[in-house]
This record gives sequence, structure tokens and C-alpha cells, in this order.
Amino acid sequence: MSEENNETLDLGDKIVGVLKTIFDPEIPVDIYELGLIYDVFVNEDADVKILMTLTTPNCPVAETLPREVEEKVKSLDAVKDAEVEITFDPPWSQDLMSEEAKLELGLL
Repeated sequence: MSEENNETLDLGDKIVGVLKTIFDPEIPVDIYELGLIYDVFVNEDADVKILMTLTTPNCPVAETLPREVEEKVKSLDAVKDAEVEITFDPPWSQDLMSEEAKLELGLL
């Protein structure tokens, strides 16, 4: 594995770490464990693109949550820029939640 790949993996881990500090205000679980993050792309220039969803299209944090994700990811020193794209395809469902999140919410 090249050094560049290691740096990208390390950055990916740091991004996931940041995502785990952001919580859905209606559900006491972070957005990563909730399954709201569909994909994280990091290019060789350290530009980050995050593909995420919301629990519902009319989610009360539809305006603020993506902005919070962008700002927190941009705050990482190694990240040059970050962009969040919202998608509802596939729509979010409880099936996307981690075992940890399901346990936390008493769904297991």
C-alpha cells in the first residue's frame, strides 16, 4: 500500500471520527451510526465529498445538518475542502442503522 493510500485511509478515519460527533437532534445517536452517511469520497487533493441522507425529506434539520457536517469536516487540518450532497435514493430506513444504534434505541 502506498503512503498516499495510507494518508487517504487515515483521513477517512478522521472524517468518520468527526461524523460520529454529529447527532440527529430527534434521535440520540450519531449520524454515522444512524446510517445517514452513504459514502465519503476523498481525492488526492484532500477534497472531500460526502453523500448523505436525512431520516425524512422534511426533516427539521434539513438546512442545518448538512452545513454542520461540511463545517466540521472542513475543520480537519488535512481537509482542503468539503461538500455534502443530500440524496433520498435509497430512502433512509432503520435497516441502515448500525447494531450499536439499534441497541441504543432499544430496537434489538
